[in-house]
Amino acid sequence: MKKVITLCTTLLMVVAMASAQDESTSLVKGGSWTTTSTPALKISEFFFNNWATAGNSQIDATATFFGNYKYTHPRYVWDNIADLAYGYAWQDLDDSPELPFFETRRKSNDKIDLTSAISWNAYRGWGASFTANLKTQFGKGYEYKGVGANQTEKVISDFFAPAYLTTALSFEHKRTDWSVSLSFLTGKTTFVYNNSLIAAGRTYGVLQDPDKFNKKDPSTFRHAYFALGSYVKLQYLKKDVLPNLDLYARAELFYDYKKPKHMAWDAIDAFVADPENPDLAPTKDYSLSDGETWADLQGKNWLAKRVFETDMDLELKIDYRLSSHIAVNFATNLKWDTDFSGMGKWGHWQVYQMAGVQIFFNWKTGN
Repeated sequence: MKKVITLCTTLLMVVAMASAQDESTSLVKGGSWTTTSTPALKISEFFFNNWATAGNSQIDATATFFGNYKYTHPRYVWDNIADLAYGYAWQDLDDSPELPFFETRRKSNDKIDLTSAISWNAYRGWGASFTANLKTQFGKGYEYKGVGANQTEKVISDFFAPAYLTTALSFEHKRTDWSVSLSFLTGKTTFVYNNSLIAAGRTYGVLQDPDKFNKKDPSTFRHAYFALGSYVKLQYLKKDVLPNLDLYARAELFYDYKKPKHMAWDAIDAFVADPENPDLAPTKDYSLSDGETWADLQGKNWLAKRVFETDMDLELKIDYRLSSHIAVNFATNLKWDTDFSGMGKWGHWQVYQMAGVQIFFNWKTGN
């Protein structure tokens, strides 16, 4: 199934880009391409041996790619962005000679984020746009417990498990360095193409049919859920905010019109699977690891509940160039998604933060 999805996605992208390229070059005159491709390799290393203040030896390697391919025409702009990352960290958590050096390997970054948007300028920077965005990851994600020989791992995510495809017709206000998109007609499809995850209850919001679902029978599983809602995106990208300092900031908000129909805040425990019938599907999984309910929300007003239901994706990147091929960077990504239940009472928050030194190469074409 994964190979089929990958092949189909690749073919669709190639055909779409090829046909659009042919159309823009043969039927429309006066346009120009501006492309930027930035692959980078980030490496960090720490070594401790008989060190009084202690520490764990570690090697971290992360490969990233950021590409921006823009076609500018007097009547429209076609903008394509590829943001990819994959990295691992090797740690020596136990000095025991019986265990291999750097015995613990954990993923430090994993990201596939592809965006294609075409926009038409109408009046004083305002216009209309159509945007398609795909987010997923390259490999399996694990939840770890213990260290060294006592470490256990459990798969909690995988390629296209989940994946999010967002398509939006929106009003857009665009300036040189920033843009705002507002859409009240947005489709967001969530995919989970991993039967083991679905059977374990990690559906990431893909609602199962309570009349048919049986965790022992994959033929009863649903692998996709389509949501219709509102979407807001704010984006800021500026080279040389200060000399040699680049800044990228992004905020995305999505509210599912259908989601409230599946939720009852005064009886959230009703959405937990019946322990006496574990093969039956919960309508929604909002349970906590200790069995608590979201009691603090039951007395909240309508607006507070709607904010709680809104998916949020916030990102900030700062790069400072020391030379033409070396830079220091900082990145953080905060996500809020009620379809994901992590550890703790507010386990819907997902937090990623990175700082380091990178070696990069840059190719730029266009005006």
